[in-house]
Amino acid sequence: MRPRTLRTALATVTAGLAAAGCLTAAAPATAGPSTAPAGPATAAVGPATVAGPATAQGRPPANACSPAVSLTGFTDALDKTTYDGAYVGNISALAPDRRGSLAALSDRSSLFRLDARTLKPRGVVTLADESGAALDSEGLVTDRDGTYLVSSETEPSVRRYSRTGELLGRLPVPDDLRTAPEGRGRANGSFEGLTLLPGGRTLLASMEYPLDGDPADLVRFQSWQRTRHGDFQLGAQYTYRTDPGLGVSEVTATPDGRLLVLERGFTAGVGNTVRLQLADRPGRGTVLHKRLLADLADCPALGATAKQPQPNPLLDNFEGMAVTGRSGGRLEVLVVSDDNQNAVQTTRFLRLRVRA
Repeated sequence: MRPRTLRTALATVTAGLAAAGCLTAAAPATAGPSTAPAGPATAAVGPATVAGPATAQGRPPANACSPAVSLTGFTDALDKTTYDGAYVGNISALAPDRRGSLAALSDRSSLFRLDARTLKPRGVVTLADESGAALDSEGLVTDRDGTYLVSSETEPSVRRYSRTGELLGRLPVPDDLRTAPEGRGRANGSFEGLTLLPGGRTLLASMEYPLDGDPADLVRFQSWQRTRHGDFQLGAQYTYRTDPGLGVSEVTATPDGRLLVLERGFTAGVGNTVRLQLADRPGRGTVLHKRLLADLADCPALGATAKQPQPNPLLDNFEGMAVTGRSGGRLEVLVVSDDNQNAVQTTRFLRLRVRA
């Protein structure tokens, strides 16, 4: 998402991160002062308790962030780069692509196709709304026919696009979720995440922040059900409670239909809080319960550097996430940060191994 004052890559992504350059940075740096936020300013949040099993031998995994999550590498190779005239940054979403590549969505209407091995851009298309205007595009799904479903937090909306960027249609959105004054949604705080559940019949979008009038820690997840004609109609709505001071920056379905949820916040002078949660599979009641998998501040830095204060120099404004495969009984998860095209932020990809 972009604050009012700042606009705020299925398989195997393995040796490619090293091929893309700097699996780890050369050496840690001391974070300097920042005058620009890495995300929405929030109150400081307290410590969290991680629940999750250790390895079968009772030992934590290498480079453990928690008993359930380990960091297997990171790369900053795409930071402050361009491709075909487009800035490769502001990345708000990732989705595995049918052509063995990874789709990466910029919140400034650019949709990149990244090489699955190297993460290097191999194509880009520009997206627009019905009037030709740019989108505040935040969530991304590659549908089974190869088209893209893209959420925007402006209205909010979910639109369908062809592989070459033509607008094909738009899904219905409940009136209550619309941005005020039409509804109770917050400007710049609505559809931030988008995912398709296994089987391809249920699409789900996550709001970033509560609706006006809802409790401060309660956000809505809206679903759509695929009809026999292949389009989507409105489905059930769910509630999800965030940790204090955090919003939902991404949601991604696991192979068994549960949800990986990325919660994020920012505190000026302190930095980002980013927590990976595991929530219920939608459909078992309207309340989605969760458990903490890891606070990313507890991951090893592996030589990462930060250009502004951070609890851990590895941290940045993480808001894109995709499950890219499975290894040793754990999910391979790729996470990316939105650098807001800001000199003190970084476009950074993290590789996580998750026991969900």
